[in-house]
Order: sequence, then C-alpha cells, then structure tokens
Amino acid sequence: MKKYLFLFLIFALSVSAMAQSDILPQGSVSPLAQSDSIPQDSVDDGLPLELTTEGVPLRVQLDSLLRAPMFETSQVGLMVYDLTADSVLYTKNHRHLLRPASCMKLVTAIAALDRLGGDYQYKTRIYMTGDLRNGVLTGNIYCVGGFDPTLTADDVAVMAESVRNLGIDSISGSIVGDCTMKETLDYGEGWCWDDDNPMLIPLTIGRKNIFLPVFARELKRLGVKTGGITLEESGITPSNARLVSTYRHSIDVVLERMLKMSDNFYAESMLYQMAASTGNQLAKASHAHNITKQLLKKIGLGNKTYKFADGSGLSLYNYVSAELLVALLRYAYHKDDIRDHLRPALPIAGIDGTLKDRMKKSAAYGNVRAKTGTLTGISSLAGYCTSADGHDLCFAIINQGIMRTQTGKKFQDHVCRILCEKGGVRSDK
Repeated sequence: MKKYLFLFLIFALSVSAMAQSDILPQGSVSPLAQSDSIPQDSVDDGLPLELTTEGVPLRVQLDSLLRAPMFETSQVGLMVYDLTADSVLYTKNHRHLLRPASCMKLVTAIAALDRLGGDYQYKTRIYMTGDLRNGVLTGNIYCVGGFDPTLTADDVAVMAESVRNLGIDSISGSIVGDCTMKETLDYGEGWCWDDDNPMLIPLTIGRKNIFLPVFARELKRLGVKTGGITLEESGITPSNARLVSTYRHSIDVVLERMLKMSDNFYAESMLYQMAASTGNQLAKASHAHNITKQLLKKIGLGNKTYKFADGSGLSLYNYVSAELLVALLRYAYHKDDIRDHLRPALPIAGIDGTLKDRMKKSAAYGNVRAKTGTLTGISSLAGYCTSADGHDLCFAIINQGIMRTQTGKKFQDHVCRILCEKGGVRSDK
C-alpha cells in the first residue's frame, strides 16, 4: 500500500509542475488563463466583455478566449503568422477542414491574381458579319460575353456607339448574344436551391439577362433602324466575324466589390476568368479549381486534401483550413503583383466594406484588413494586421457550428484586438 501511495504522490506532483510551467504547446490552456486580468463574464457565449491585455502574453490571452463555453458546442480553426519574423505565432485546429463561407473569395482572388496578373482586364467584344453598303448592314451583330459583372447600361451605350460609328444606319439581320465562354451551369456546385442567387450568365447588365434588348435600344437611340432585327440570346460567333470593338474593365474594379462588399456574382466571374485562361472552349469551374490546386503545390500544400466547389463560398461543399488561408495570405504578401492589388480591396476594420461596423473601439480599428465570411452556422475572418511592435501579421479564423453569427464575430474581433495590441513573435518572451 505504501508503494502505491508513494507512486500516486509522485504523479500528483508531476501534474502540478506541468500545470505551472510557462512552456505550453500552441493552442493549449494555461492556468494563467484563469487570471483576473482576463474576465470571463458574458451573457451567453462566455467571451469577455472587456480585455485587459497589459502584461499578459498573446498566447495566454488566446488560450483564455478558447476556454469560452461557445467552444463546448462549436468548432474553430485558428492560425496566426508573423510575416516580419517569418514564424508561426499561434495555432488551434489549424489543419481541420471547415467550410470557409465567403473567405473562399480570398482563395479565388489570390489564385486569380497569381494566374492572370494585376494588369488583367475583363473584355466584352462586339463583332459583325455580312456586307455594309450605303449604311445598311446585311448581316449580324455578335455580342460576346466575357463575364464582366461590372457592365452597366452606359457601357452598353458606348458599345452601341462603336457600331454606329461604322456608318451603319440600318441592320438587316440579328443581334446575337454569345455566352460560350463558360459552361451552361447557371449556379455554383452546392448552392442551396432556396437562396436568391444570380444566374451565372456571362453577358448581363447588373446581373440581369437584359444585355441584348438594352443594346438594341441604344442602337435605336443613336438613329440605327432596328425594326426588322431579331434578338438571339444564344449563338456562336463565326470565325469570319470582324471585330468592331472591345470594352474593358480592370481586375481591380472587380476585386474591390468582390472583397469589400463580398459580392458573390463578382467572385464567380473571377473564377471563370481563371478557367477561361486555360484555353478550353467552355470554361468550367473545375478548370479554375485545378489552377488553384497547382498554386497549392507551389506553396507546399499539394499533399493536403481540400474541396473547392465554387469561387464565392456560397457552396456548402467547400472545405479548407485556417492553414490553407494563412499559406495563401503569406504567398500574396511576398508577391508584389498580388499584394498591391489584394490589400487595397480588403475591408478595413471600422472603416469600410463588411468590416465597416466592427472593431471601431479597439487597436484593430483602421488596422485590420480582412475578408469576412458568413453562412448559417459559419463565421470566418482572414487577412492582415500590424502588431504593436510593427510586425506584419496574417491570420485566419473559421468558426463553425455557431447558431448566432454575432458570437463568431465577437470572438474574431477579440482575437484581432489582441493581435494589434500585442507584439509579434517576441510578445511571449
């Protein structure tokens, strides 16, 4: 009996010593997490109403947040990386596969910029066939969609003017819409049938399928007789057609709305720009996903298993990890042609986009630039910030299984505040 009591005493002392050690694995819970410096009073999620960060290491504060009751019934993937010191600051379930919601737009944006370049332009083209004599075109006008989501009626008016400037007074033929740049699927894989989502048509105005009638109306306004023409919504531009004009928009215009306002239609258009760059006759979402997978091989994640279904994050079939998002953010940070276009398009905490009303009263205000994500049961945030000691950081947070979106946002805002108030890699020393 004395032998067993002695062994039990040794075991108890060992556990006590471990609990008081300052050296803990990343994501573990420190006894300091129970300190009065970080109060745990909250109405329902157990997150602190206020944080006192002075003198408390970053790791300990994040450990404390992860003790909140919300994590008894929900999951989180979290990773923080010090870009300046080139080292991992913190991880928790960073390799768990979770649904990213609209943080999927980060994957699409970075992969597209890497593939297409920051100077890439969206193009809508006008062609013509037939003979033009005495102001009469005996032939067809072809409007070739390039899936430019920014097109307006004013843009279409400029395209119509390019036709009128050829000296065309009358058209005897058809105005044909050519949407063959992409596959005929109208919606993304895994989109919920009861959501009000725009159809993925590559020739639209304000995401509405009204391009051809607006084009015909503008021709008529310019004095072109269109009484005998027909409108054909689906056709193929023949190889002998002559180019009339090309209307362009920069990738930056699309990126800004896609990321700051989390526009799903814009994100899907960018996905298909990537797909079209492969040269396949009908661009498919799978072509774009293959490009993304090639990028993952380049950054060292080619041996990991992820699931990409769409470009916007609407799909419930997307599965990524915090590690993947951080790896892409790191890659973008070190590539000028990506960073210089990505960072200005990200929402800024407390100032604009989907972060306009968040983190206004903390060190994260005006500091954090990050993409938000929200679906039923999911809230995510991934992007960049600068710590108190001037280190550039990137981070990814995916909350899954939460019934109140605000709970996830509150947790993410606390994490961002800690990152901005603490130092970088040196803060735990």
